[in-house]
Amino acid sequence: MNITLLGGSGFVGTRLLGLLSEHEEDYTLRNIDKRQSEFFPKITELGDVRDPEAMRRAVSGADVVVLLAAEHRDDVSPASLYYEVNVNGMRTVLNAMEAEGVHRIVFTSSVAVYGLNKQNPSEDHPVDPFNHYGKSKWEAEQVLQAWYEKHPDWNINILRPTVIFGERNRGNVFNLLQQISSGKFLMVGSGQNKKSMAYVGNIVSFIRFLIETRRIGYNVYNYVDQPDFTMNMLVKHVGEVLDKHIPTIHLPYWLGMLGGRCFDLLAWVTNRKMTISSVRVKKFCATTQFDAKKAWESGFAAPYSLSEGLARTLRFEFIDPPKDGITFKTE
Repeated sequence: MNITLLGGSGFVGTRLLGLLSEHEEDYTLRNIDKRQSEFFPKITELGDVRDPEAMRRAVSGADVVVLLAAEHRDDVSPASLYYEVNVNGMRTVLNAMEAEGVHRIVFTSSVAVYGLNKQNPSEDHPVDPFNHYGKSKWEAEQVLQAWYEKHPDWNINILRPTVIFGERNRGNVFNLLQQISSGKFLMVGSGQNKKSMAYVGNIVSFIRFLIETRRIGYNVYNYVDQPDFTMNMLVKHVGEVLDKHIPTIHLPYWLGMLGGRCFDLLAWVTNRKMTISSVRVKKFCATTQFDAKKAWESGFAAPYSLSEGLARTLRFEFIDPPKDGITFKTE
């Protein structure tokens, strides 16, 4: 099977290429990204999803296209980039696929399409994105929906993962684990809010599962590793893995948001990106629990439990960190 990854030089793409490379007798791999891959340079070519000719060359001869490329950070500027890359890039890729006779695509969307503080939304839950990232991902899905209505012979698989973490990732989960492990962690709120998470090793295994088993139709899947942890449970687990006592101080929500807005002002005045913001405080205190029953009943068996994924990440990052310094920045 010939597989083209678009945006495979990043965190998820690198792990997916690693997994698929373990089965080299089954796959011929190609990665197209606007930056070179740290781990797979021999199969990587530079290209942008907004470039029609580059996309035609990229998908030519592919059996399946895996679209990972996206603008995803909280602080992308100008905000129009979310739509240029995530939405118009989708249109460019689909047109290129049609021109080259490629009819299978796996697209990584996000649970951000549901918005904040929803009650365990399933794939059928109404969407309500609250930021440009979520809105642009939903618009990209709408492009796919409209495309499938006109191309019912295509195979379209959409994956909506919750926040993804793992080794070498530098995003919100890593920042949280780092703060907890430092012993200087301040809990905003009661700590009873549940945080759905997904270990990258399971995410890439599920993408491979979709490639191998979902070859017809239009399919949408949430992905969450079970069971969900509360913030208090997460702090306890970090302490157990690192074998250290983690004291916690609880701040009321209003005070945490006030602090976040102060950092927003400081970022605006200094024109610098801050690790703390009102958006991140809001996301931290939100209940991010999602219904992934459809994925878990699909026949997929995750190779790692959530506890195992967290333990592997903590040991890799804080007990025996690599010396090569290669990391991936996400949210």
